[in-house]
Amino acid sequence: MPTLLSRLPLYLDLIRWNRPAGWLLLLWPTLSALWLAAGGFPGWHLLLVFTLGTVLMRSAGCCINDVADREFDRHVQRTAERPVTSGQVSVREALLVGAALALLAFALVLTTNAATIAWSFAALAVAVAYPYAKRVVAMPQAVLGVAFSFGIPMAFAAVTGAVPAVAWLLLLGNLFWVLAYDTEYAMVDRDDDLRIGIKTSAITLGRWDVAAIMGFYATYLAIWGAVLSASTLNTYWKLGLAVAGVQALWHFGLIRDRNRAGCFKAFRLNHWVGFAVFAGIALGV
Repeated sequence: MPTLLSRLPLYLDLIRWNRPAGWLLLLWPTLSALWLAAGGFPGWHLLLVFTLGTVLMRSAGCCINDVADREFDRHVQRTAERPVTSGQVSVREALLVGAALALLAFALVLTTNAATIAWSFAALAVAVAYPYAKRVVAMPQAVLGVAFSFGIPMAFAAVTGAVPAVAWLLLLGNLFWVLAYDTEYAMVDRDDDLRIGIKTSAITLGRWDVAAIMGFYATYLAIWGAVLSASTLNTYWKLGLAVAGVQALWHFGLIRDRNRAGCFKAFRLNHWVGFAVFAGIALGV
C-alpha cells in the first residue's frame, strides 16, 4: 500500500511546487497591500500569515483546477501529463490534498481578526468558481483576476479591521494585470483550447490579443499610479512603477509574434513586474 512519503513527489507536482511563479503572482500584490495598509513593515505575524497563506491557497487552487479540467487537460499538450489528468493521482486524492491545504490556510487566517476571516470565505468562493468559469464566461481570466487579487482587501482587513475604498481600487487595477499575464498564458494553448471548446480571453480577443494585453498592462499601472499618487510614497515608488512599465514593454516584444515560447516566457516572468511594484512601495512608505 503506498505511503504518504512515496506519494509526496506526485503531490508536489500536483501543486506545481517546482513552478513558484504562480504563487509569486499572488504574493506581490498582497504584500504591497500589507505595506500600504500598515504604512510600512506590517510585522512578522501578518507577513508570515499572508506569505504562507498565499502559497497554501494557490496550491489548493491547483488541486481544484486540475480536478475540474481533467477531461480538457488530456487534449492539451502542455497539461496532458498532470498527475490527475494522467491518472497518477485520483480525483478523491487530489480533493483531499486541496482540502487539507485550504484548511491549513484557514487556520492561519484564524490568527488574524473577524473581518479577515469573513472575507476569506468570499475569496474561497471565487477561487472555487474560476475553473468552471471557462465553460460559460467569454473572459474567464476576469474571474481569475478577482480570485488572484483578493489578498488585497484581506490584507487591509487584517491590518485595519476594515476594507477602505482604496483597497477595492487596487483590486480593480490588479485585475487588469491578471488579465494581461493570463491572456499571455492562454495564447500558449489557444489552438488546443479552440479544438476542445474552452473559453479564454485569447480566443475572445482574437487578433486584438496583443493590443489588449498592452492595454491591460497600461490600465493596471495607471490605476495603481493614480491611486497612490496622493500618498506619502517617495521617489522609490515612481522608480518601481517605471521598472514595471519597462518590463511590460519588453513583454510586447516577446508576444507580438504570438510565438508559444515567447508568450509562455512573458507569463513566467510576470512576477518580476509585481515585484518591481512591491519593491517601490516597500522602499517608498
